[in-house]
Amino acid sequence: MSSIGIPGLILILVLALVLFGPKKLPELGRAVGHTLKEFKNATRSLTSDDDEDDEAKKKELAAKEAPAKAAVVTEKDAFDREKIEREVRERLERERLEKEIREKLELERLQMEKEQQKA
Repeated sequence: MSSIGIPGLILILVLALVLFGPKKLPELGRAVGHTLKEFKNATRSLTSDDDEDDEAKKKELAAKEAPAKAAVVTEKDAFDREKIEREVRERLERERLEKEIREKLELERLQMEKEQQKA
């Protein structure tokens, strides 16, 4: 069986960048890392015979994961905030453009009325 090699890895990374974009890649990396960590911990607990060690590891893991979960929530909140801010900016820009169009249409209407009065 042949290995992927450096060119194959580069191709996979480029495809991931194109498919998911630069903003989603860190989130995907974190998710994959978290999943691998959970998988590794699950396999360790299955192979471990000491229940006492498992309980101690679970407590230690829970203590370590608590700040990580808070950080994930904070990052998600920041992402949501950025999304809302972007939507507000887009809406304000759209409203500004609509106002300009309405003003131009009103000016054209007034000019047409003046021309009709002169004629």
